[in-house]
Amino acid sequence: MNRHFTLSITVVLFLVLLTGDAKTIDPYKVLGVERNASQREIQKAFHKLSLQYHPDKNKNKGAQEKFAEINNAYEILSDEEKRKNYDLYGDEKGNPGFDAGHPGDQGGYTYFTTGGQGQNRFKFRPDEWSNMGGQGGSQSFSFSFGGPSAQNSFGFGLNDIFSNFFGGDTGGGPFGSFSGSARSQSSFQSGSRSSPKNMKPVNSKVFKKEIADQGMTWLLLSYTPSLRGSNYHESVMQEVADSLQGALKVGSINCEAEKSFCTELGIHPRRVPRVFLYSYKAGDKGSLVEYTDDLVARNLKTFCQDHLPRFSRRIDVKYFQSSSGSREQLPKVLLLSTKKDTPVIWRVLSGLYHKRFIFNDAEVHGVTDPIVKTVGVDALPAIVGWLSNGEKYVLKAGISVKDLQSAIHDLSSLLEDFDKQNKKAAPNQAREQDDPVEKQLPLLTGLNFDALCGEKIPVCIIGAFRSSKAREKIKSILSTVSQKSFTRQRNAASGSRDSISYALLDANRQPAFLNAFEKSGFKSSDKLLLAYKPRKGKFAALAGDISVEQVERFISSVLNGDVQFTKLRQKPLVK
Repeated sequence: MNRHFTLSITVVLFLVLLTGDAKTIDPYKVLGVERNASQREIQKAFHKLSLQYHPDKNKNKGAQEKFAEINNAYEILSDEEKRKNYDLYGDEKGNPGFDAGHPGDQGGYTYFTTGGQGQNRFKFRPDEWSNMGGQGGSQSFSFSFGGPSAQNSFGFGLNDIFSNFFGGDTGGGPFGSFSGSARSQSSFQSGSRSSPKNMKPVNSKVFKKEIADQGMTWLLLSYTPSLRGSNYHESVMQEVADSLQGALKVGSINCEAEKSFCTELGIHPRRVPRVFLYSYKAGDKGSLVEYTDDLVARNLKTFCQDHLPRFSRRIDVKYFQSSSGSREQLPKVLLLSTKKDTPVIWRVLSGLYHKRFIFNDAEVHGVTDPIVKTVGVDALPAIVGWLSNGEKYVLKAGISVKDLQSAIHDLSSLLEDFDKQNKKAAPNQAREQDDPVEKQLPLLTGLNFDALCGEKIPVCIIGAFRSSKAREKIKSILSTVSQKSFTRQRNAASGSRDSISYALLDANRQPAFLNAFEKSGFKSSDKLLLAYKPRKGKFAALAGDISVEQVERFISSVLNGDVQFTKLRQKPLVK
């Protein structure tokens, strides 16, 4: 009798504790949303409450427990399967009857069925609670465990029940000390998951293949499963990514599983998860920049927008020239819009295609602007493109934007088609880029200055003119000379060649450019030949009656170091 009574009491306490442990606080009430709330409404509510009760922000008593409740509620409602189970059974795991009063609770009372034929099972109704555990009652409680080796529907036997829920082995007494699952306690306290579900898991392989120098901006979360606040970080990051969909991707790096990778990147989390942006703001190569401001969606979005690629060069249309006959290493595209700053869409595209196009953009005030008429555009915004051989095309005029993602998709298709057209029009383009014999002489403008006379070019030969007659003569001379190879005497044996670029300059339209070389701007010269070394900021000039022979000797002397170079007055700019 005592043994039967002790075992009855033990089982009663087990059921009470099991019910209490499985009981779920109504997640809808915790987040303050209706049962038919959309995922967007749930996310907003979670975001607001998490910010209010985050332990790093709220030091009030009970804030940490409230924060855990909020995280657990979001854990259920943000997961489609868990939310469905909760709505049906009152428990996110799909176990019916764990929380009285919810759908699936058999009319508002607890009702367990844990086995089939020959399995462990126990049932009771509300009116049976007062009659459990004793003998002689009108409705005594009974149970059957089906034998020592039987397993119930929870996946553990009798010994497992008592060892798991009462702490330690059953031989230590009927009750022992209740401790619960360390994993469940940790999960409740931290509100963290093993992996953020809405983010792409990133390891070293994914990083190298899909992120590093691919032109797309990534928002990355570095975390470990034990850290508190991962749900909140994920929510804010996802909200920002949704608002910049198409311009931004999100991923997460588990620094517990990818410890060496996180150490290599220098992004190992400390007390809380960390947020990084893979950005191209600092240069051609991408780099990780940590976000250290308050984790608020508005601030994070501003940070992301500020760090989007900036490969498009902003030009002043007042000095724009189409240079339709010029040849570039890459095809170029120009966006004309009324925006004062480079639009987000164009910045994103410049990142994705910066290795395939030269990007420019300009502000215009309407279709009446001279530049708009010059390029043949009748509606704004518009994109104008030049093939590598100098042919001009209006790629799209009157661009309408429904949303960022679809606009980027449509314009990406446009650029892909133009790239194919460029390859088709110039099948020998690769050979032409390396062989000056095949090059035409381009007119130096703000669009092509970096490609022709930028710091990557050792020597830039510029033929300046002030009249049409002078232009034809200098052009004829440079066309002839540019077809010849010039080699430094000391490198003649090895056959190495210096890279030389050739360009024409309209001195009447670019007076400031020549002023950077000489104070008077060589105004007394109708035609002029300049040897400009961009890296060293020096130049040498040949003026007067210029001939092919003189130019050849001049360039040879420049390459052999036999010409005296002069320091520039200032950096030359082409408008």
